[in-house]
Amino acid sequence: FFRARTLWDSLLCPLRALPLLSRAMQQPYLNISCRVPSASSLVKGPPTVAYQGVPGAYSEMAVQELFSSYPGGVRPVPRESFPAAFGAVEKAEVDYGLLPFENTLGGSIHASYDLCMSHNLHVIAEHQFRVRHCLMVVPGVTRDKIRKVTSHSQALAQCEWYIRKNGWEPEPAYDTAGSAKIVKEKNLLDTAVIAGESAASTYGLEILDSGIEDNSNNFTRFLLLSRDAVTPAPHLAAKTSVMFSLVDAPGVLFKALGCFALRDIDLLKIESRPSKNIPVEFRETSPVEAKSARARSPSLGNRLSQVVFYVDFLANTVEERTSNALRHLREFAPYLRVLGCYPVSPAGGPSSPLVLPREHDMASL
Repeated sequence: FFRARTLWDSLLCPLRALPLLSRAMQQPYLNISCRVPSASSLVKGPPTVAYQGVPGAYSEMAVQELFSSYPGGVRPVPRESFPAAFGAVEKAEVDYGLLPFENTLGGSIHASYDLCMSHNLHVIAEHQFRVRHCLMVVPGVTRDKIRKVTSHSQALAQCEWYIRKNGWEPEPAYDTAGSAKIVKEKNLLDTAVIAGESAASTYGLEILDSGIEDNSNNFTRFLLLSRDAVTPAPHLAAKTSVMFSLVDAPGVLFKALGCFALRDIDLLKIESRPSKNIPVEFRETSPVEAKSARARSPSLGNRLSQVVFYVDFLANTVEERTSNALRHLREFAPYLRVLGCYPVSPAGGPSSPLVLPREHDMASL
């Protein structure tokens, strides 16, 4: 009876999904609280996630950590650079991409923000990854044999006091896990590596010390990128990320941010970057709309600002106040793009629910 019931339910799935698909065609975002998996999702393997770096990198660890409770598992896919990771998602070589956007000690990672301008991808999740640095060597090497320590420049800077007190010479490299790979392949007996625990197991190095960072408040915020957008269920605490460019006029940024303040929407981050990287084909606001915006507000100038603003705020796109705030913002922003809406992931707190597009949303089964 159970097998017959399961077969009957699988036959009805496409019919149940029809009203949901109809609504999805009318809205830019899909509320997944009542999502029905497609037939292809039942046979599709684990999602593939591109990251920058080599196996054993912190980014790979972040992928594994983010998907740790995902029932189907995950397959991390290394890419040599940020543009390559973005491109792999956009070209459908992988399902998703997980890229770092900011670190609590090092600040914003501008390369990731700039690539958002030139790629039509959506943010569907965030993950606060706790960075724990380890000191590792070729097996058998003792501390008194170490003369140099190699790693990415950021990792070396975050362990500066530890390196200095031991009298070692820092040697910057292009990548943390990549440094581990080189030291093992070249059998460098006088050189230690600062990298994550995964790098030691991946390349067969021995960990001599762990938690060597100077500041334990070391978190990197990763964003999960997808070709398709999602919207968290209304009961989940959600964050929305937008990017916009304003006309060049006095006080216009004050007015733009007032669109959120007037509706008691909490702004979490604001970042500005040069606007020259925005390709015309990704602009959601047409010249006609820009002219209309100036007609509504004659005081606005005719020239776009030379910067793009990235703003994160604490609200869901399904909320009426969010819709009203973005509609109001368009009066000052000829170019406005919603990058994504996703569950909040507090640093050091419990993991937020992972909301994926329909083909991988197996959590509701």
